[in-house]
Amino acid sequence: MERGAPWRDFRPLLRNDSLVSVSPPALAERPWKGSAGPGRFKFRRQKAGRVLRKPSHYARHYEGCTAVLCTKHGKEAAIAPPLRAMLGLAVYVPAGMDTDILGTFTGEIERVGTPLEVAIRKARMGMEATGLSFGLASEGSFGPDPRAPFIPVHHELLVFVDDQRQLQVVEQVVTSRTNYGHSTAASLEDLADFLDRAGFPSHALVVRPNTGPETQPLYKGLRAVGALQEALRECASVSADGLARVETDMRAHMNPSRLAVLRRLAFRLGHRLRTPCPSCQSPGWGVVGVIKGLPCAECGYPTELVRELVEGCPCCTFRRNRPRADGRRTASAGDCPYCNP
Repeated sequence: MERGAPWRDFRPLLRNDSLVSVSPPALAERPWKGSAGPGRFKFRRQKAGRVLRKPSHYARHYEGCTAVLCTKHGKEAAIAPPLRAMLGLAVYVPAGMDTDILGTFTGEIERVGTPLEVAIRKARMGMEATGLSFGLASEGSFGPDPRAPFIPVHHELLVFVDDQRQLQVVEQVVTSRTNYGHSTAASLEDLADFLDRAGFPSHALVVRPNTGPETQPLYKGLRAVGALQEALRECASVSADGLARVETDMRAHMNPSRLAVLRRLAFRLGHRLRTPCPSCQSPGWGVVGVIKGLPCAECGYPTELVRELVEGCPCCTFRRNRPRADGRRTASAGDCPYCNP
């Protein structure tokens, strides 16, 4: 995990493309100063006693099975209920698995490889530790939108590894519904606006010196005003410019907005794993790629927007194209490189 992300691999999923589908996150607590939450989103609590119902027609490939989820950040709270409801699949989290060895958001350990490669390594780490044939793992990346650098975006992927059928199924999403950001300050009074945007204290913060070769001191998971003040004082005192760097803590158990994205992604993975391939009937049928070239409504020139989705099977080579889910057939002139060079 890292603060910057290799966005070139995920551009087909961004903004106008039909794969982006994330609901506003739900917060368990009211944000600091009673604001509407990170980025002034509107949140709704999940109704008490709500029961997730299994569809009557779902494919029973994984009913009664157990998959290991390799995490130390409480992701099972968002991932396990949807998969049990949709598939009858139990999720087991082994104790003592240190996923930080594959990379940390705060940079002490660099993430080596693409997010997908790291997620697969993480899933297999849990499978090897438990001897289970099914593994789950997620990987998140945060950074500026390549088309609008002032907008932060969240890329999250969730991978399911099935060694019995020799398949890997991946669902992913890119969304701007994130509180990702940072600021510098010498005192708590300098942070009022940032704390509102970050959703403090329901969303935790990270504090470190703003300048200097050392990353220490480094404070993570700050959710109390007193602890934040103390961290600011100490980090600013050892920084060459007298400022502390305050960042959003993007670990799942410290960030309800990220947990909400993981929950939505788990439902999408569950839907995919109960959808059989039209050719070989293996689980995991779904979108595996996109075809760009949505024509401009004014001149017909092909744009960089998605024209069709490519559905495929993780087991066989069967592929099928289908139109965008939103029914859009043309792009606006503002997205056309000819009309709007």
